[in-house]
Formats: sequence, structure tokens, C-alpha cells
Amino acid sequence: MKQMYSSFHEAVKDIKDHSTIMVGGFGLVGIPENLILALVESNVKHLTVISNNCGVDDWGLGLLLKNKQIDKMIGSYVGENKEFERQVLAGELEVELTPQGTLAEKIRAGGAGIPAFYTPAGVGTPIAEGKEVRNFDGKDYLLQEGLTADFSLVRAMKGDRHGNLVYNKTARNFNPMMAAAGAVTIAEVEELVDPGELAADGIHTPGIYVQGLIEGKQEKRIERYTVRTNA
Repeated sequence: MKQMYSSFHEAVKDIKDHSTIMVGGFGLVGIPENLILALVESNVKHLTVISNNCGVDDWGLGLLLKNKQIDKMIGSYVGENKEFERQVLAGELEVELTPQGTLAEKIRAGGAGIPAFYTPAGVGTPIAEGKEVRNFDGKDYLLQEGLTADFSLVRAMKGDRHGNLVYNKTARNFNPMMAAAGAVTIAEVEELVDPGELAADGIHTPGIYVQGLIEGKQEKRIERYTVRTNA
């Protein structure tokens, strides 16, 4: 059985200043929102955060950003966060922007123990500055290194006490690979079930990758509303 936390504050208590953390989610979908809130309240500082995006100004990782708890952000999309833009322009935040597919593969490679790989994405752009470029069959490829983290915070639709996890729809975009790439992976699950209740062939993250779990209710905020008006 995995470590079962009684509170979200207990779940993040081992995350200290200067930690590198991966945070799952795609936009605001599938983010471990209660674990993020506990991190905000812990006031841990100087974090390096690896995530597809940095939330919005008033939710998700945007709360850590607003509280000046993030020193460096590694991600692929930052367009919904004005505070992010302000901190970057003011020189308060270090940013490493990576093509989304490359970011996903860097995390997957890290979790698989692969130190680096070649990709055509980014060749001839500022992303390639300082990196090795190698030609294969007449085409240039850029060397990219795998990513790992001290902690991975993920969110699953269901999980069992063995740490097996199932995600819902686009929550699978980054959560599964991040679960494999963290030295310590903590899963926030919407529903905790007994071992054997999850279909074996439907498990997205095997429990071997998960060190601790906590069940919680999420607000599931919507990142952007699009409404139809009558003509």
C-alpha cells in the first residue's frame, strides 16, 4: 500500500526551497489544484516548475507565481497569464520555453531513463542556440535533454491504494509522463478505490511510479468561457 496523506499540507511538507517540481495538467484541466494551494500556503520559495503552462492569474500555478514562489518556469505556453508576462519583462522570472511536443518528449525521456534525444523541432530558431545539431539522412536535428524532477504533482480521476491511476481525457496529456519522471510522485485523486476495482487494462499510470496519494474534491475551473450571443 502507498502512503496515504490525511491533508494536502502533509502531502507537500517535504517540498523545500529550491526544489524542482513537475505539475500535471493541460490549461486548467487535470491540475492538482489542492496540492498547488497547499504549496502556496506553505510559502516554499525559489521553485523551478516544469509544466505545460503556468495557470491563470487567479488559479493553479498562477497563484504560486503571484506569491513570488517560482524562480524558473519550464513550459510551452504562457498566454493566459498577465502576471507571468509582467515578471518576465521585469526580469523577475527565468523562463525556458520549449515546443509542446518537445516538452512532452523531454519529460517522457526523463521518466524512461533516456538522457537525450534528437528532434527536428526548433532547428534554426533561438531554441537551438547553444545546443548540438546533427544531420541524419540530410536533415538537421536538435539534441534535447530529458527532464526529471525532485517531485511530481499529478491529478487523476481515480486511483487505488496501490497507486494505480486513471486520468480523464486531456488530463492524460502530461500527467502520466510526469508521474514517471519525478523522484517522488504525489497523486491527487478525485476518487480513491480499493485495489482490484480498476480494470487492469485501463490503468494509465502503474503504481510503481507513485509514492503517495490523497483524495480530494476539485473546483475544476474553466480557463476561458466562449459563449454564443443572439444575432
